[in-house]
Amino acid sequence: MNGPPQSPDDGYERLGGQARIPGPRGAADDLDPGHAPRSMPPLPAMPLPAMPQAPMPPTPAELPPVAPPPPSHAVLKSLLGAWALAACSAEETQAVEDHLTECAPCAEEALRLRDAVGLLHPEENLDLKPLLRSRVLEDCLGKRPARIPVPVWASPYDTETARLDALLQDFGDSEWHTPVRLKWFEEERRRSQRTTVAGVIGHLLTVDGLIASALGLDDPLGPDAPKGGPTVRTEHFWGASVNPITRQVRDPWREQGHTLVRTVSFAGRGVAELAVDYGGFALPLGDAFLERAFECWVHAWDIAEAVDYPYEPPSGPHLHGMIDLAARLLPSALAQRRRAGLAAPARGLVAAGAPGRTLHLEIEGSGGGGWDIALDSPGAKPSPERTVAEIALDGIEFCQLAAGHISPEEAAVGQHGDREAIRDVLFAAASLSRL
Repeated sequence: MNGPPQSPDDGYERLGGQARIPGPRGAADDLDPGHAPRSMPPLPAMPLPAMPQAPMPPTPAELPPVAPPPPSHAVLKSLLGAWALAACSAEETQAVEDHLTECAPCAEEALRLRDAVGLLHPEENLDLKPLLRSRVLEDCLGKRPARIPVPVWASPYDTETARLDALLQDFGDSEWHTPVRLKWFEEERRRSQRTTVAGVIGHLLTVDGLIASALGLDDPLGPDAPKGGPTVRTEHFWGASVNPITRQVRDPWREQGHTLVRTVSFAGRGVAELAVDYGGFALPLGDAFLERAFECWVHAWDIAEAVDYPYEPPSGPHLHGMIDLAARLLPSALAQRRRAGLAAPARGLVAAGAPGRTLHLEIEGSGGGGWDIALDSPGAKPSPERTVAEIALDGIEFCQLAAGHISPEEAAVGQHGDREAIRDVLFAAASLSRL
């Protein structure tokens, strides 16, 4: 047999004279350029077949909403207590009410629970309490007193004008033109005047102008204001308006009220004795503010009655001040009626400051108290030892009498003693009213 080639370049490795199989050939790019293999022509590019695209799964946002399962009977029954207290969410309320149309036992239980809740929590008026403002102010001022406090005698006016303004705040045009009948007592009979809500505020504006003039402020009627009392001024204001008075009267009335309170607050204590001319009589400024507070409340009551809205009386301390003013004016009113021949003559002449016949006036309820009224002369001194009659009246009813809203015959009076003196005092109280 022929042996393997013996030439050194026959492709075999020899080790110790023995032929050996060569190792693996290197990659083409590892070969020596001189020994690079001949390159093959490139294969033509073959188009790949298109692969079918699988549909993408929908996102959670694209999935249709899955309705939650309806609550079970046990769950809905457990919500009846919260439903009766109106403590359920909107979804729970809807589910419970839908269930009540289908389940008679739950419907009966729901009615029993709702009735029980009504007993525990009686319905309350959602309107703000009329005394809320004064209570809040009192609490705030108690913690941090005002640097310039409002005088005690001006506080009722400040409060009553604010309460009336709060009533007017939500009035529309129709309410401002609501008819209002003002009532008072004059010459042994009741009188009345028809106007509107806006006309009432115009009346308050013009009469408050008497105080403004006394303080040296601008008169709301201007430089051509007529000389006279409240009636003359009011009729002038009403007659001067070519068109019906509208809600525009509210702003000047309220601004004037703020100015009056601000002026007397800065003026000091002595200003309370300044005289305010009412035409036929005069009042000290302190009493004039009380009188204006009383009239503001009375006419606010008239307005509230016209628009069918509840209106509470003033606070006890303020009502007491108003009643005290009326009681102090009774001897003068009684003397004026005597001069006009409308009351019985005095039983005897009494020197100023000397004790004389007395009537005891007892006012019951909030703001009430007791007052001794001199019967024979405004200058006489009331004397408990010379008391000849007693009258007992509810505080609100006494104010209605003094405002001319009820006649002396209509007043529910507890009375004892001299009938003539009792009648004269009741009619004198009614004569304090005016337009």
